[in-house]
Amino acid sequence: MKHSRRFWVTGASNGLGLAVVERLLEQGHRVAASSKDSDTLDNLAVGHGQSLLRLPGHLPLPELAEAAHQQIADNWGALDVLIVNAGTCDYLSHGLPANELFEAIASTNLTATEQCLGAAMALLEKGDQPQVMAVFSRYSAVQLHTPSQGPNAGNCAPQWVRLQRPGLKERGIDLTVVAPQSLKAPVAPVPAIPEPWTAQTAAEELLRRLPQREAELVLEVLEMQDMWPLPD
Repeated sequence: MKHSRRFWVTGASNGLGLAVVERLLEQGHRVAASSKDSDTLDNLAVGHGQSLLRLPGHLPLPELAEAAHQQIADNWGALDVLIVNAGTCDYLSHGLPANELFEAIASTNLTATEQCLGAAMALLEKGDQPQVMAVFSRYSAVQLHTPSQGPNAGNCAPQWVRLQRPGLKERGIDLTVVAPQSLKAPVAPVPAIPEPWTAQTAAEELLRRLPQREAELVLEVLEMQDMWPLPD
């Protein structure tokens, strides 16, 4: 078995986040999963015991992000890897009007990313070769507010994460941003073609690339419903 590491995965109720949790547990790692109620995670907890730590799911709330920090600290004392599934719909209010849906996905994921990165920082500093991987969907990477503006920390979640890179580096924490290609601020010279990723194949590929600690990965998804299911 490979060396077991301590992971915190957010947005783990379904789709990509859940697939990442399943794959990490199969590989023998310890996983803290932030999620809403999930029968699948309940069943995984039965099969994997103390290797799976269930955490509060509504991370835009500072008190729940802090509660997640405290649970990890009490159980493990440190954290090696934070995987932010920043495409999730876990944080949406019930009965949200359709015309507010996509702005809400972007804004709630930005807030949750800020909260959980702040909550994880001290734990990661105590970890073994710590790193952060933040994964964005086309929904959550959308630029908020005035479209004519360039991406900045206040209107674009991937850009906010990128701006944390120097501070993370000072603390010995590597950062990988996984996002669709931005036309305003491209990170690759050639546009990526959307591919038929599923939650399972994307989880396997992202975890395969994780040890390489690449600064940027471009992820263009053909069918997003399997990766980040929209609410019914």
